[in-house]
Amino acid sequence: MQKIETLASWIEQSDNIVFFGGAGTSTESGIPDFRSAAGLYQTEQHSPYPPEVMLSRSFFVKMPDIFFDFYRSKMLHPDAKPNGCHRLLAKLEAMGKLKAVVTQNIDGLHQKAGSKEVLELHGSVHRNYCMDCRRFFGLEQVMASKHVVPRCPYCQGIIKPDVVLYEEALDQQVLISSMDAITHADLLIVGGTSLTVHPAAELVSYFEGSRSVLLNMDPTPYDRKASLMMNDKIGEVMDQVSGLLGI
Repeated sequence: MQKIETLASWIEQSDNIVFFGGAGTSTESGIPDFRSAAGLYQTEQHSPYPPEVMLSRSFFVKMPDIFFDFYRSKMLHPDAKPNGCHRLLAKLEAMGKLKAVVTQNIDGLHQKAGSKEVLELHGSVHRNYCMDCRRFFGLEQVMASKHVVPRCPYCQGIIKPDVVLYEEALDQQVLISSMDAITHADLLIVGGTSLTVHPAAELVSYFEGSRSVLLNMDPTPYDRKASLMMNDKIGEVMDQVSGLLGI
């Protein structure tokens, strides 16, 4: 409880907060992460193709039917709802305290909770585009497609999710904006990320402030550098912080 009180106190004293999060931010919303004991990479070990292979650009190009079968069954969670972490961050942004959410997630739960300044390092399942005519489509176009590989209704080109696959580069403008936000933060809250996926994980090194918080169930390379470390469920922690702050 003392650590939760400390986090609440730091939030009260800060007016330029940045949150940097990963898959663990959404596990309490029913979306599995990747690298934990119950994560996607562990549960799919007996598949003919490892998840990191199926989620690569080359696999998408060569076997789009298998890609979309895996993508629809494992990566899409349209009914998932924001948890305590998403809700508190949205409230802090509305209060003017939180300046940006930098996320490795593609689920759109931060926006669903009400956050506006969300820097999506790995894209979003809610944006999809035709690889031929470049028209954009929502998630429903992929979900409702009668074909395994969704096709553009205008030109019949393949509709690709606007997510960063393995072998693809991050959006440079999003990366630069994330660096800038973290550099100028007076409080950096890092949550639900193993900090092992690069180059995203390197962003925390741009933080120049004196207070950083790490909320993650498993150890990370950043543990010793964090001012405050908590190995608890991030949604539950943020719900308690919200209660202490009275918001």
